[in-house]
Amino acid sequence: MKAIMYHYVREQSKDYPYFRFLHVDDFKKQLNFFEKEFGFVSKENFIESFTTGIPVNGVILTFDDGLKDHYQFVFSELQKRNLWGIFYVSTGNYQSKQLLGVHATHLLLGKYGGKKIWEALLEIITDDMLIDKKVSSFRNNTYITQSNDEYTTEVKKILNYYISYEAREKVLAILKEKLLEAEEKIVKDFYLSLDEIKEMQDSGMIIGSHSVDHSVMSKLSFQQQQYQIETSFEFLEKITKGLVYKTFCYPYGGFHSFTNETESILTNNKCLFSFNVEPRDISADDLINRKQALPRYDCNMFESGQVADIAGE
Repeated sequence: MKAIMYHYVREQSKDYPYFRFLHVDDFKKQLNFFEKEFGFVSKENFIESFTTGIPVNGVILTFDDGLKDHYQFVFSELQKRNLWGIFYVSTGNYQSKQLLGVHATHLLLGKYGGKKIWEALLEIITDDMLIDKKVSSFRNNTYITQSNDEYTTEVKKILNYYISYEAREKVLAILKEKLLEAEEKIVKDFYLSLDEIKEMQDSGMIIGSHSVDHSVMSKLSFQQQQYQIETSFEFLEKITKGLVYKTFCYPYGGFHSFTNETESILTNNKCLFSFNVEPRDISADDLINRKQALPRYDCNMFESGQVADIAGE
């Protein structure tokens, strides 16, 4: 049983020539590949596997970040093929009406490229902001499967891992004001609407939590982790009129991104299962003993799953 992780699935945009995404045509080709090579696990058989402890042969599709892409391109394609998917939504942007930090970073990099954003960061960042720069797991275990240029990788490490969240908010505010326009419109076009989330669940998709603001859970206190998990579930329960299943997906993923406390909080909140990022099949041991850290492959590890060519890089 293979779980596959997707993020951006879209068409090329002239406004974001450096943006890293899986082209929708390649997404369709990959679905064809999975159908031919492995087949797809039914939603009913997947859920039943948590009771039986027996993994089912086939593929499970998961999509992170609650992106408009997922309604516009993914949902419609899955419906055509009579398939289902699990869609993990971060909820904080619906209250703030602002881009989450991780997505502001992606859009800045996508619009200007790694070198220009790196140079802009050098003018703002100070050493005292980088409180977690010496955390070895963040330095050594992040972005190792991505084909980023060195500037892009360093920008992502700084803004997603090394910097304090308070400082990141200030830094990104400066960068957005200087380099992005009309954030409110970007937000509306970037994320799923509340109606779209409910429609997707009503049509057979599973909606899960991806925290409130896509923080690295291992950087947070126990109470902060509780807030991220419980508040996001409460919001999704409200807008969907009741989640069919409670499921969570760790922002960023990898064992460096969460702790035993995180798993405990999820279990105590009656979360049926959670996804990590670890490139291997789901085993019987996972289903029985570690439901809150199920492994997933990145889509780029399979045929037709590589990101689109990036202009100028």
